Amino acid sequence: MKKIKVLFVCDDNSLRSQMAEAWLNHLGAERFSAISAGFMPGKLNPLGVQAMKEVGIDISGYKTKSVFELYTQGGLFSYVIALCDSKTAERCPIFPGVTRTTNWDYQDPSQEAIPEKEKLKRIRQIRDDLRERIERFIQLSTPEKKK
Repeated sequence: MKKIKVLFVCDDNSLRSQMAEAWLNHLGAERFSAISAGFMPGKLNPLGVQAMKEVGIDISGYKTKSVFELYTQGGLFSYVIALCDSKTAERCPIFPGVTRTTNWDYQDPSQEAIPEKEKLKRIRQIRDDLRERIERFIQLSTPEKKK
């Protein structure tokens, strides 16, 4: 069976989209293939790596990627999910083919002027919320088996 390709996008592909990619590939590996990218790829966020490691998923080897490079390479996706504010999500290119797009509005706590301990706490909340959203996404995207 051909896997459903999903692209997760955020500002710099350092935190939110990386966690979403990891969750979908972990929870839905049988039916889905996820990748992530950003508008201005940066460096992988070490607090995100730590938060995912706490739940048994190692993303330390992940690399940041450019959404525009994926677009120019002709990437085809069934779903493109932006994980940033709606204004930033509007910058996402329209990929060819039958692509469903949506925005899951998450702010990046690592960009806020708050203590590291608070950043990690908020990143853990995003991690856990993303897991729940990914689980619902898998359920809604999986056809019921015929009896």
